[in-house]
Formats: sequence, C-alpha cells, structure tokens
Amino acid sequence: MDLANSQKAVDNWIKEHGVRYFNELTNMAQLTEEVGEVARIIARRYGEQSEKESDKNKDLGEELADVVFVVLCLANQTGVDLQEAFDRKLDLKTKRDHDRHKNNEKLK
Repeated sequence: MDLANSQKAVDNWIKEHGVRYFNELTNMAQLTEEVGEVARIIARRYGEQSEKESDKNKDLGEELADVVFVVLCLANQTGVDLQEAFDRKLDLKTKRDHDRHKNNEKLK
C-alpha cells in the first residue's frame, strides 16, 4: 500500500471507528509517546541496556506501525499529501547525497 492509500485507509478508519481525529497537539503528544516506545525496544534489544522481562514480548513492528499511524493522522488533519512530500524528499536526498555517503570514511 502506498502512502496516499494509507492516508485514505487511516481517514476511513477514523470516520468509522475513531469518531474524529484528536487535535494536532494531542496527536503530536501521541507521536512522541509512540516514538518513545520504539526507542525503549531498540535501546534494550539492540543497545546496551538490559531488556526487562516485561519488554521481551514487545513487538517492534507493531510499535513502528503505531508511529506510522499517528504520522498519517497528522498528515491528514493538516492537509499534507505525504506521498508527494515523501517523493520530493527522496528526490532531494538523492540529488544532494548522491556521493556523500559513498565518500564517508566512517561508513567503510
């Protein structure tokens, strides 16, 4: 599913199940909370912190999907065409960073 269809799917879900979008500030707080959950899993599973027993069953994919869902909500309610914005950003990064990472000695 592309980003445009994902935005439509989220909008349909909100209309059918969510009553309405939370306001933008609430969704920003939600996004921060969800990113924090991703960070906790990454820090404990792949970083140097020990993983608590209660964290071992947490699904990283599910938490990343929560982040994407809230981002799609924010895009919908602020009128951002995320597919268009993403395509522009990828084009910009491709042109700007074409050789940058290949020439980075730290990445070799």
